Parts: sequence; structure tokens; C-alpha cells
Amino acid sequence: MENYGLANVWLQGDVVTRFLITILLGMSSVSWIVMIVKGMANRRLSRMGLKAHKEFWAAHSIEGGIAAIGAGTDNPYSNIATAAVEAQAQKDQPLLEGSTSNTEWVAYCVRNELDEQIAHLQGGLAVLASIGSTAPFIGLFGTVWGIYHALIAIGASGQASLDHVAGPVGESLVMTAVGLFVAIPAVLGYNYVARGNRTVAQKLMRFSHQLHVYYVTGNKMREAQAAKESGYPAHTPATATSA
Repeated sequence: MENYGLANVWLQGDVVTRFLITILLGMSSVSWIVMIVKGMANRRLSRMGLKAHKEFWAAHSIEGGIAAIGAGTDNPYSNIATAAVEAQAQKDQPLLEGSTSNTEWVAYCVRNELDEQIAHLQGGLAVLASIGSTAPFIGLFGTVWGIYHALIAIGASGQASLDHVAGPVGESLVMTAVGLFVAIPAVLGYNYVARGNRTVAQKLMRFSHQLHVYYVTGNKMREAQAAKESGYPAHTPATATSA
């Protein structure tokens, strides 16, 4: 097996083969880095969600809640709450949205910040998807390239015995194996990261709805609990405003 391994393919291969191996190994390194970084980030965001659920609403004010959970650009819960505070502070200032009510403006700003945070969560998914979809084809191209050179060697020698075919074809098939070795973890990592992103996004949406209910009604407890149980209270703010 040592005569047909990846090291032998590297030593016996030409510039194209070595270039493809380098690309595949680089893609594998990038995919593992993305999976590790995003996995750690989602775990950190999950801890932030638990802290926001316990400590933010236990504060006496929105500002106190932001201080309790930790203000910072890397904290999406703090960013959403800050966007609501800044929107509330603009209620007495003339806006281009002249006919927009205060609660609608707060909801608009909170929703924009929520969309930005959810978009930030998607970082890295495109890389994993691209690697998972293209790595097998890069490996297949390496296989075809190796078989092409094997056929040229067979034609030049005029012999098509098993001894002449097994080595070059076996080395070529190693490229297919390398492509699958890169693609399979990337696909699994994509599903893992996407599932973690969905969990974090749901918590962010729940927090933003609770925050909007607070600004609409001035009372978090009963309305926010109903929002938590219902999942997505699309009509709660409108009903409270009309009341």
C-alpha cells in the first residue's frame, strides 16, 4: 500500500497532480477551521442567550439589562437591545418616516438589527457548501488526469498488462478518495453549523419579540411569556398598539 499512497502520488505526479492535491488539502484545512470556529461561536452565543434570558429581564431598565449581559459588538443580544434604545431616543426627533409611530419605528430598528445579526451567523456556510460540492469533482479531475497519463504510458510501451495498469490507475483513484475525504466532513460540518445557527437565530428572534412587546405595552412579564410560548407573535404588537 505504501507504493500507492498519497505520498507516492505526490512524488510520481506532475505539476497538475501536485496542484490538485495542494488545493484539496487547503480546502480540507479551511473547512475544519470554519467548522471549529463556527462551532465555538455558536456555543458562546448559546451561553449569551441563557444569560440574556436570566439577567436581562431581571434588571430594572433596558440600560441596566444591557449592562448585565455585557455590552459589546460581539454580543447580538446587546446589539438588538441597543438598537431599541436608540430608536426610542429618536421619538422626539423629526424623521423621514414622518407618519411612522414610535412603536413601529422601534420595531423597524429592532428588526433591522436582528436581520444583520442573523446574516452574520451565516458567515462560513458558503465556504463549507462550496468545498462540499466541488471537492469530489476536483478529486475526479485528478483521477481522469492520472488515467490519461497512464494510458499514454501504456501506449508508449505497447503493453497493457496488469503490471502496467494497476499502479497508475491505483494512484489515480487515490485522488478520488482524497476528494471524498475533503467533501464528506465539509458536508457534515455544514449541517452541524446550520443547525446551530437555526437554534441561535430562534433565540434572537424570541428576544427581539419580547423586547418589542416591552416597548409596546410597557410590561414584559405576561406578554413576553405568551410570545415565548407561541414562538412568533406576529399580531401581538399590532393588537397592543390598536388597544
